[in-house]
Amino acid sequence: MACEKKPMRYGHSEGHTEVCYDQTGKFIVTCGNDGDVRIWEGLDDDDPRFITVGEKALSLSLKNDKLVTATSNNTVQIHTFPEGEPDGILTRFTSNATHVTFNCSGTRVAAGSSDFLVKVVQVGDSSDQKTLRGHEAPVLSVTFDPRDQLVASSSCDGSVIVWNIEQQSQVTRWTLLHKTNDVSNAKSLCRLAFQPLSGKFLAVPVGDKVHLYERDTWSHVTSLSDDLITQPVNVVCWSPCGKRLAAASVGGVMVIWDVSSRVCLERQKHEKGFTVCALAWSPGGCDLAYTDTEGCVGLLERVCAGAEPHKAPPGATAARDLDDLFDEDEDGPMDEGESPLKRRAERDDEDDVTPTGRVRNRAAFLDDDNSLDTDSLKLGGQKFLDEDDDGGGSVAPPAGPPVSLRPVYEGPLATPPQRAFQPGATAAHLTHRFMVWNSVGIVRGYNDEPENAVDIEFHDSAVHHNMHLSNALGHKMADISQEAVLLACPGTDELASKLLCVHFSSWDTNKEWLVDLPQGEDAQALCLGRGWAAVATSALLLRLFTIGGIQKEVFSLSGNVVCLCAHGEQLCVVYHRGPGISGDQALGVQLLSLSRRRRLILDTPLPLSPCSHLSWMGFSAEGTPCSVDSEGVVRMLNRSLGNTWTPICNTRDTCKSKSDHYWVIGVHENPQQIRCIPCKGSRFPPTLPRPAVAVLSFKIPLCQTSTEKGQMEEQFWRSTLLHNHFSFLSSSGYEIDEDAQSKSLKEQQELLMKMFALSCKLHREFRCVELAEMMSQNLVTLAIKYASRSGKMGLAQRLSEIALEKDQDQDQDQEPARGSRGQAPRSSARQTEDERDEEEEEETETQPRERLNPFVKDAAASPEKALKPVSKVTRSNPFKVSCAAASPAQPRGTNILDNIPNRKYTPLTSSKTRKSPVLKPLAPRAKSKTQSTLLQMSSKTNTKRAEPEEKPEEKPEEKPEEKPEEKPGEKPGEKPGEKPGEKPGEKPGERREAESTENRRPQTGFQLWLEDHRKTILAESPDLDETELIKEAMGRFRTLSAEERLSWTERAKGPSADELKKRKRPEEDQEGNKETNEETSAKKAKTVNEKLSAFAFN
Repeated sequence: MACEKKPMRYGHSEGHTEVCYDQTGKFIVTCGNDGDVRIWEGLDDDDPRFITVGEKALSLSLKNDKLVTATSNNTVQIHTFPEGEPDGILTRFTSNATHVTFNCSGTRVAAGSSDFLVKVVQVGDSSDQKTLRGHEAPVLSVTFDPRDQLVASSSCDGSVIVWNIEQQSQVTRWTLLHKTNDVSNAKSLCRLAFQPLSGKFLAVPVGDKVHLYERDTWSHVTSLSDDLITQPVNVVCWSPCGKRLAAASVGGVMVIWDVSSRVCLERQKHEKGFTVCALAWSPGGCDLAYTDTEGCVGLLERVCAGAEPHKAPPGATAARDLDDLFDEDEDGPMDEGESPLKRRAERDDEDDVTPTGRVRNRAAFLDDDNSLDTDSLKLGGQKFLDEDDDGGGSVAPPAGPPVSLRPVYEGPLATPPQRAFQPGATAAHLTHRFMVWNSVGIVRGYNDEPENAVDIEFHDSAVHHNMHLSNALGHKMADISQEAVLLACPGTDELASKLLCVHFSSWDTNKEWLVDLPQGEDAQALCLGRGWAAVATSALLLRLFTIGGIQKEVFSLSGNVVCLCAHGEQLCVVYHRGPGISGDQALGVQLLSLSRRRRLILDTPLPLSPCSHLSWMGFSAEGTPCSVDSEGVVRMLNRSLGNTWTPICNTRDTCKSKSDHYWVIGVHENPQQIRCIPCKGSRFPPTLPRPAVAVLSFKIPLCQTSTEKGQMEEQFWRSTLLHNHFSFLSSSGYEIDEDAQSKSLKEQQELLMKMFALSCKLHREFRCVELAEMMSQNLVTLAIKYASRSGKMGLAQRLSEIALEKDQDQDQDQEPARGSRGQAPRSSARQTEDERDEEEEEETETQPRERLNPFVKDAAASPEKALKPVSKVTRSNPFKVSCAAASPAQPRGTNILDNIPNRKYTPLTSSKTRKSPVLKPLAPRAKSKTQSTLLQMSSKTNTKRAEPEEKPEEKPEEKPEEKPEEKPGEKPGEKPGEKPGEKPGEKPGERREAESTENRRPQTGFQLWLEDHRKTILAESPDLDETELIKEAMGRFRTLSAEERLSWTERAKGPSADELKKRKRPEEDQEGNKETNEETSAKKAKTVNEKLSAFAFN
């Protein structure tokens, strides 16, 4: 067999050098001690491209345009090919990685290291790692089984181990090599390899021979050797077809065998006799590249000249040819005169048999009595001569119809379940790792040879000083709170799993307690709450302890635990509901309240992104459960929408590279922040130096967020979602920030009004009505004004109907609240009011209500039908409210100011009964005022009738009977029908005489100005209490000019004696009231219109 040996080229500096081909065969890729990866377009390329990957590049592998390199900085890196762009760090070791290799599909990478470990890592998710422990010296090489079930490795301890990847266990172990203490001192690199395609044989360099071990039985089948090889074999490499095996020795000899016949097809010797340290077949199987320890690259071309060309493996013919190597008789002598290549070529003309059927026939034939066992084949040395046997003693399989195939399941496959993890912790296989990082502090674990320790650092030194604990028990999990530190270690054959709590907030001297779990029960997840600790075990149990060490409840979990987290009295448990399919995880979440009233809040499936797993679970600083999956999607529990999960951020949107990630450590709702650590090229941050914390903002994934409408919608619903925690905290007994709550409500109302204005400009009137349904009553009034100014009268009419409905709903919500806030002295008056309201509702039900259009000019004639009858008085007191009564014995009026102190201390839980967040007015209005409020905007006549009733600042007084005139000298006790417990309310700072029946005017100009502008101030700032209202009014009054203040002072002095006499006449009194009401209404309308104009047309 003739081949062409090309002159060697200098590639790298002196030292270990490796080589491989890309999948197309166009490029030869090498790496060496200079830290560069060079990409050659053929060996004649005088200017190859290069990629610098580190100080030294010790090994490389290439598959699916991904280049994996093992460098001297203890990492395994990924680069894109052929661009050479860094794509992250796949895994880390505590010492140099010595060898890396891809599996057949390119989805996994196996890496061996000088720290005695072998790791199998998923390329798409570096956190999915399998660590294989068992070697007692540095690992020399690793290789994948073509079926992706096994991994074989060799080590300086002289052993060769075959591992089961999923079970992370040893399948078999041989001691074949010389023992050394380091890779540099090893006599051979022992680069072993599985046979491609079938994986039936494992080739292991042992001394100056290559041993072949059969899969499954793991028996030594045969050895390949050559007289030219006198020194240890360094590396072996199978051809892509699996029929030929190339080997290179420390002395520079390269030999190629035909495995089936054990015939040496080619022998070549290094031109200078240097050690050949790497071999690589081209994808076509015709060329063989090699490198030496001097950094040079060589090539053997047309190695398979004259042999059957290798075709692409996907076809059935290639698989059948592979099976033909071992499908013939195994008991006849070999016919030296007939070439095995010729026999295979003749067999191609026979009837095709599927690969599945061929395997079944071979198994039946090997079990036949005429087959030879392994020992007899070894004696004869003819193990691989079965294919070329032609003698009379050969037994051929009987010809027959093709064997029928079994039904094959082609549906979705089950997903391996996610392992339990601790939120805020890095991977457990790291030597230096974060055991937990949360809002309280950081727990670091160090697993070095000199010392195994745990460092505890607190963000706030006022909580506790930093601590350093010895980790002799090998704790793997930790959690930290304001009260204690909780640690847990797995159990062994001799020792049980242990739970250690360091209660540093304890006032006694014994601050630690230790608990042994039952034998065979290991701690898998743990967490700390307020005054309690929880641990989930492998026995599907969740055990609760007090912070002092008392055992409490124990209950069973619904599935294998994934993680635990806690906040205050809340406990969140994530578990496997069942097996996932098609790469998805089937997780469930339970949320429990461990307060005095213990209950299960929710038990639902936990949503994740497709083909992802849970990477973090916890609570926001305000106590709302949040989750983060491996795709970077952050979700928050929406309590107002049936405990559903709403995505609030995608951390991948801010990553610059696919290999970059954000490691989440906390979520805050006020302010809206996600605290995380950016990880360049990895999923976990290093422990040293301390990584910097970044802050990401919330963004709900609504559609068309680039438009103005989409941005306002996203801001509104984000504000609504994050406003839910106020009601939860209030109901749970926590203190809340009332300023932040009012600011959130104000922001929502402003966004609604902006969206309303935008919809009006776009002539989307139906959309305007939808927005009005979400507004408060005060905001609907502004929307009516805006619609009328925009000329949309039909929209204004519909909005007025919505305002009526909202007013009714508000009154219904306020009635129970008023009754609950009532005190004993006012109980009789409250009861009378309730009875009167019921009678009014009955009257309303019996008489159909006619809704009016306040914008029709002739609507002034119809208010008589909608408004209730007003007392027929000839002179009205501006500080009294005239109202109709169902019976003269039942008082109609009530003191609005009585509600002011109760409103100030009203608990926030009373707002839960509302249908939507509204800006509650200072004092509730009676139902009969609704239509007057709407009619006031349209007609001056209606304004005159409704003005005394709609001012909340006026002081109503009980008036049981209708009188044409109110005379001075009357006292409340002298009125018939008035109950003794009812007294008019008093405002802070105002002096009122109880004996007087006539309400006095304010004594100062400021008091008169305040009475006139009170409603305007409350409309702008409805959340002000009485004290804040006076301060705000005082500031505005001071901004008036001196002339205006003087005029208010003159008006406050009151009319002369002659004018008082004139007021006794009913006709003049009504005219004076008309002028006063018209002046007040004009000023208020001007103020509201100016505000609307500035808001809507800004």
